[in-house]
Amino acid sequence: MSIWADATTIITSTLSGDIDYSSVQAYRSEAAWWVFGTMTVLGGILVYYMYRAVPFLDRHLERTIVVWTYIVIALIIFVGVIQRFAADIWWIPQAWHGQVAWSTTVPPLLFMVMAWFGCAFNVRLRTHLSFAEFRTNMPPKLQILTLILDAVLWMGFCIIVVTTTARVTVNSYNNFQIVLGTDNLMQWMFLITVPVAFVLMVTG
Repeated sequence: MSIWADATTIITSTLSGDIDYSSVQAYRSEAAWWVFGTMTVLGGILVYYMYRAVPFLDRHLERTIVVWTYIVIALIIFVGVIQRFAADIWWIPQAWHGQVAWSTTVPPLLFMVMAWFGCAFNVRLRTHLSFAEFRTNMPPKLQILTLILDAVLWMGFCIIVVTTTARVTVNSYNNFQIVLGTDNLMQWMFLITVPVAFVLMVTG
């Protein structure tokens, strides 16, 4: 198939949610780089204007996601520890005896969400690893050049991650991969947050 046909397949199947074998093959083609590269750039522009229109989201979106995922992880682990050792404590209700199956599989997925949205937040605040101590000692023109290079590299990195994780997400969706220990919680629901976080990172 041509790049345009594959690109059309990617767009239509994604919007409709009807992912089949031909859609997965289109995601693996070169067309995915064009579709998701464009989507990453346009998504970054859209998020920039969204932040300008709603300053509350600009100040609180990423940090709210990070804090709440951290709280949920901590609660799951805290309850899991009590359940694991509850059999030795007589006053703990019988229903709390025995750890639930998903208590060791959901927290790592939530940690992934927390980590990437935290990364997007730190890139926007310029608190990530940026070697600022070297730049401040450079001449002004060289500082501008390194900042441009930094922006280009970040954009390329975000396009690579959005494209590759979109492929992983659609593959998980197509194969009905369930989070271990659960009955109907799908892995793609967590995986899709990675390209979203990197689209947010573009605005940094």
